[in-house]
Amino acid sequence: MLPPKKLPNPLQPQPHPIRKIENLHIAMWLLKDTCWVLSYKTAGMLMILPTLSVAFYLTYKLRETTTELLHNLAVCCWIIANSIWMTGEFYANDGYRPYAALVFGLGLLLVAYYYIIAQHKKTQE
Repeated sequence: MLPPKKLPNPLQPQPHPIRKIENLHIAMWLLKDTCWVLSYKTAGMLMILPTLSVAFYLTYKLRETTTELLHNLAVCCWIIANSIWMTGEFYANDGYRPYAALVFGLGLLLVAYYYIIAQHKKTQE
């Protein structure tokens, strides 16, 4: 005999359907960076496109909310910067690190804009 199927608790908030994609994205990101640290060049390079694609997809899907948009754009910057840095380490004697730093800086500016300006405007409304 099978155990009874557990019904969801109506008082417990259910995760947004996009959470499954976000969790998959984290796994892809970790796989890309694991390939990088283990010097699996081909696998690491191949993981850039799907990881970035899902990051841009999430950014597009969650663009209606300023906090989601800016934080997801910062995540895209982070993944792009990591990819530039990884590519430089693999193929350019770590020569792309300054370019990666610029993209990291852009991500930081997006987050700083949110916490210094956008969030402040929101509290004044």
